[in-house]
Amino acid sequence: MKLSIIVPVYNMASDGKLNYCLDSLAAQTISDYEVITVDDASTDESFSILLEYEKKYPGKFKAVHSEVNKRQGGAKNIGLSLAKGEWIGFIDSDDWILPTMYEKLIGRAEETGADMVGCDYCLTDEHSMKIGKRVENGKAEQSGVLGNKQCRSLILDSGSLVVKVYRREIFMDSGIRFPEHIFYEDNAISDAVLLQAHHYEYIPEVMYFYYQHEASTVHTISRERCEDRMAAGRGILENAKKFGYLETYRPEICFEYTMLFYVNTLFSYMVGEGHKSLSFIRKMGNELKEAFPDFADNPYYQERVNAEQKKMIAMQQRSTAAFVLYYKALWTWRNFRKKHFGKK
Repeated sequence: MKLSIIVPVYNMASDGKLNYCLDSLAAQTISDYEVITVDDASTDESFSILLEYEKKYPGKFKAVHSEVNKRQGGAKNIGLSLAKGEWIGFIDSDDWILPTMYEKLIGRAEETGADMVGCDYCLTDEHSMKIGKRVENGKAEQSGVLGNKQCRSLILDSGSLVVKVYRREIFMDSGIRFPEHIFYEDNAISDAVLLQAHHYEYIPEVMYFYYQHEASTVHTISRERCEDRMAAGRGILENAKKFGYLETYRPEICFEYTMLFYVNTLFSYMVGEGHKSLSFIRKMGNELKEAFPDFADNPYYQERVNAEQKKMIAMQQRSTAAFVLYYKALWTWRNFRKKHFGKK
């Protein structure tokens, strides 16, 4: 078997979302592949749809049902346990891809000897093959045999796991699996996966369509999602220690952890949650400081975090209460300016 495509599915039956995804997989031009669809205890008709595709495409589509909801990470792990392909790919069940995507990715791998190949994706809010807002998922300088410089770049700008294809040994020989029961599972293992590769190739072409809708994980902010993001941040650190690359890439891991665990979570929480828990914010700040006491001196932090955020982060590190009061006052003032003067 050349390729295994793993599709975690949860309540995607409505509006033809799941069908559009699966149709794009059925249309792949590469020969000798399987599509492992894993229903994560859906409460809608998703599993019935998966069974229809299994019946329509015998030997190509496999429908698996999990009695327990394990989130996408758990569903992907089930898929990995069943995968027979020389190559592994993942796709979210509300997204879709070009018919030639996997043929091109694996073709590039076979031409160059790469064990991981990625491409670009686009953001879209309509079910079509019309290219939406393009998102570059890699850099030309990351391509080739992976040395120290390329690995640092991949940690900092890893791109998405779903727009890459991986030689099966990357997962099977390392034992890497996704964390279960949380969102942001890809973030937790991304570094560990990328650093298992020896040769990466990047194709600067949009072949993956990332569907934007209100139920998307990135559009939903809650205390639970913030805690999941923090758990994924801990996963970054745990894997760096487990696989022995923390000290080699400490500045990059520090910055990545700081952004996921703390910066993005902190400001998402302030925007999304009505009641601000001082103890939750304080715990977040303290845990960051415990993991990386010198995070603010990190050169990537200095370069990539804007001045206003740095100011507020420094304030939170000194006093959570002062930070929350300042943030609320700033937000109120900005809303007032926008409402009365049209200024942000």
